[in-house]
Amino acid sequence: MDSLIEQLSDSVSSARTLEDLARPMLEMLEVVTGLESTYLTTIDLDKGLQHILFARNVKQLTIPEGLSVPWADTLCRRALEEGRPYTDDVANCWGDADAAQQLGIQTYMSTPVKTDSGGLYGTLCAASALRRPLPSHAESVLQLFARLIGQQVERELLFVKLKKANTELAAFASTDSLTGLANRRSLIDALRRMLAQAARDGHCVLVGFIDLDDFKKINDAHGQDTGDEFLAAMAARLSTSLRASDMHARFGGDEFVVIGPGPALGEAPADAAQALEARVAASTVSELRLHRATVRYEGASVGVVAVDPRTVSAEEALRKADDAMYEVKRHRRAASREMSAV
Repeated sequence: MDSLIEQLSDSVSSARTLEDLARPMLEMLEVVTGLESTYLTTIDLDKGLQHILFARNVKQLTIPEGLSVPWADTLCRRALEEGRPYTDDVANCWGDADAAQQLGIQTYMSTPVKTDSGGLYGTLCAASALRRPLPSHAESVLQLFARLIGQQVERELLFVKLKKANTELAAFASTDSLTGLANRRSLIDALRRMLAQAARDGHCVLVGFIDLDDFKKINDAHGQDTGDEFLAAMAARLSTSLRASDMHARFGGDEFVVIGPGPALGEAPADAAQALEARVAASTVSELRLHRATVRYEGASVGVVAVDPRTVSAEEALRKADDAMYEVKRHRRAASREMSAV
């Protein structure tokens, strides 16, 4: 017994995963019970299946690892429902169990594996093709092992939850909740990486600033909910004008930014900037059929610049694009005044 406790202590302290813990326990369980097959199962009550997760077989009886059987036909279900953790006469107790007949099980013992929250994870079992008496301490050892496995399962489930929560928090921190686009912080990080890569490759970077002119009028006329819907719809329309290598983000309010790799520094980068500017501006001219209103929009002010990644920072590149956008906005306002005066 002392050697078992020592081996158990080593297994518990060194185990990093459920498998690290379970496999030595199955080996120890075989020694304690004298039963040639020991195995750990999982139970999916929704699908009505029991799955053999890990198994150890040392003689003629073989419980196949990876086997899935209908939960309704298992010895484990019968043992749980009847409160019978052990029998050396399976044929007499549960002769209607097809799986037990096919495997040739005569002696069987089982205990549930539960998480700390009380959920049924599976069962820890031992079986033999021969009739075997129940050794002293076997049942208590089985229950102890099941508790330790349940605690390990709980830790792994907690780790998965924490990992998912961290992923969701990271996404929340980098994403604009209204449009689903990257937010300002995520955009600046991406622009810095793009500038560094372009400097190595000898290419320029295209940076565009987009301001949705007269957005306040939409909000005032139709309400904030429609205004939010308009922003989300416009974010989707902007994506139709971009290449796969481009990225667009909501910079704040009714402002968006698009960035993307440009041509080589000596290959007329200004032409590429003008082409992107035209595509983006054209995509914003639209009639949007929203839930509460149909909005006819005459287009945004868009300014795109091609920057030399060797000479500008991300912040400087954004300022250049912002200045270009305001120059476009001034021309649009001037043209609108001239049209009104006619």
